[in-house]
Amino acid sequence: MATEINSCPFCTIAPERILMRNEHAFAIYDAFPVSPGHTLIIPFAHEQDYFALDRETQQACWDLLNAVAEQHSREWKPDGFNIGINAGRAAGQTVMHVHLHLIPRYAGDEDDPRGGVRGVLPGKKKY
Repeated sequence: MATEINSCPFCTIAPERILMRNEHAFAIYDAFPVSPGHTLIIPFAHEQDYFALDRETQQACWDLLNAVAEQHSREWKPDGFNIGINAGRAAGQTVMHVHLHLIPRYAGDEDDPRGGVRGVLPGKKKY
C-alpha cells in the first residue's frame, strides 16, 4: 500500500494546487480539463472504490462539491454542470484513487448536450 500511495498523483499533490478543502476531502482543478473550471473532488483517504468509502467521507466529498459549485457559479458563470465518478476500470477510472468530477458546462460548448452523462456510451446518449 505504501508504494501505491507514493505513486498516487492525488496522495502526492502539491499543497498549492488545492483550491478548497474540508476535513475529509480536497478540490483541485483537473490537469486535463474538458471545460474551463473542471474540478476534481478527492478524499484524503487513499481508496480506489467510491463505494468502499465510509458515509462520512462520501458526505464530505458531496459537501465540498457543492461548495466548489457555488464558487464556480460566481467565478466561471457556467450555464450548467455535469457531475461524475468513474468507479472501476470498466467505467473509465484511470487514477485508482476515488475522485468526483465537477464539469462546468457552457451554452454552445456542445452542439446537442441532451443526454448529458449518458454520453459515456455514445450510442446510448439519445433516447
